[in-house]
Amino acid sequence: MSPRVGRVERTTKETSVLVEINLDGTGKVDVSTGVGFYDHMLDQLGRHGLFDLTVKTDGDLHIDSHHTIEDTALALGAAFKQALGDKVGIYRFGNCTVPLDESLAQVTVDLSGRPYLVHTEPENMAPMIGAYDTTMTRHILESFVAQAQIALHVHVPYGRNAHHIVECQFKALARALRYASEHDPRAAGILPSTKGAL
Repeated sequence: MSPRVGRVERTTKETSVLVEINLDGTGKVDVSTGVGFYDHMLDQLGRHGLFDLTVKTDGDLHIDSHHTIEDTALALGAAFKQALGDKVGIYRFGNCTVPLDESLAQVTVDLSGRPYLVHTEPENMAPMIGAYDTTMTRHILESFVAQAQIALHVHVPYGRNAHHIVECQFKALARALRYASEHDPRAAGILPSTKGAL
């Protein structure tokens, strides 16, 4: 079976983004967005998902990190959808619960072809982690879901440290996406949908 890969280039007046992903990789990651904490989160996504992931973003960081983070998430979602291909033989559904010290993230995904996000996390988090605006986590997920065309539920019932709260979400997302996109040996050649389309 050939590797499932996606490659997306996105260029606007605000950013230039290149994303390459191999869903059947080993977790090899090469990421550079100019936003250190975001790079760290994308690294977690690739390593824990066992996706080979390359991200190169040049954005208008002299304004702030919003456009850089958003456009990278959009390109990542589009590349993930491209790499999924026809979805024949995959598990389709995946979930994972990940603790990180005092924080806990619960993530469930359906590679449904229908974009929908449910996202909850503790209120009154620290507003920034380095140059990373913590309100952007939801927007990253919204952007990724819109382009990947998946249903995603992310719930952080508790946590205190903003770094931990965000990081456990990315780790759980990585594992849930990995489980959902893997091939089910009992469903070879079968599209996991009673509708006949995903």
